[in-house]
Amino acid sequence: MEMSASRLAAQTVRALPRKGLSRALGRLAASRAPQSVVDVAISAFVKAYDVDLSEVNMPPGGFRTFDDFFTRKLVAGARVVDADPKALVSPADGRIEDLGKLTAGAELRVKRQSYSAADLLGDPEAAALYEGGYYFIVYLAPRDYHRVHAPTCGGVQYVRYVPGTLFPVNRIGTDHIPQLFARNERLAIVQESVVHGIVTTIMVGAIGVGRIGLSFDDLQTNRGDAPGVRSYADSPIARDRGEELGVFHMGSTAIVMTPPASALDVVAEAGASIRMGEAMAIGGIDER
Repeated sequence: MEMSASRLAAQTVRALPRKGLSRALGRLAASRAPQSVVDVAISAFVKAYDVDLSEVNMPPGGFRTFDDFFTRKLVAGARVVDADPKALVSPADGRIEDLGKLTAGAELRVKRQSYSAADLLGDPEAAALYEGGYYFIVYLAPRDYHRVHAPTCGGVQYVRYVPGTLFPVNRIGTDHIPQLFARNERLAIVQESVVHGIVTTIMVGAIGVGRIGLSFDDLQTNRGDAPGVRSYADSPIARDRGEELGVFHMGSTAIVMTPPASALDVVAEAGASIRMGEAMAIGGIDER
């Protein structure tokens, strides 16, 4: 039987030195080439992926590197956070790849693959908090704004850097790489919210530049920083809904998990496009 193009691409990616290649691409993307070269590269990308430049906070003279463009910020008012304080909002622009309830064993399904929260979070004890809760998977395409924001209000208690490899998170990866999201390196950012309880936002890395940065710490993935937990419990990092958590240097996926005590009415739909700040679900912890 003839091998599909996407399966062949997946097999090719398996053979590559993915993390080293991603670091090399990262250095290239962050290099200060002549402005004309940078402008041509950005223009080609904008045309190929139909990027909306009208909402971009354009620096005077243009972006100095391709990475500066890819991690671009938006003009004030380009994204509006849902006004309902009980809205759990999308952490990013993208497509709702999947959503639903985690099983009693804290398992979830993404594109017909079963995952355990323990594997995704890198911590079985933390995963137990989400049994019976909800999960939301947001895939960021190359054209999307690549900063990730808080889905709920509440201080960041800790971040866990889970080591791993770097496969693509597009159809090549989701269709042909088993346990993709549990194999790629990632950051699990944990907020404690009076509205929604202990909410985790997982930023999953991907091949390319393959680097994830935080907005409140100098921790970055795929550059030699030590995996493990960074705790802010003594002085939690305050974050309201829609405030920035981190940034993807090249594309990837954000996963949000909520505990069962947060009774949610899901309003997002699998397969639908969504923007940062739009409601994925409404509800919260019943304080009666």
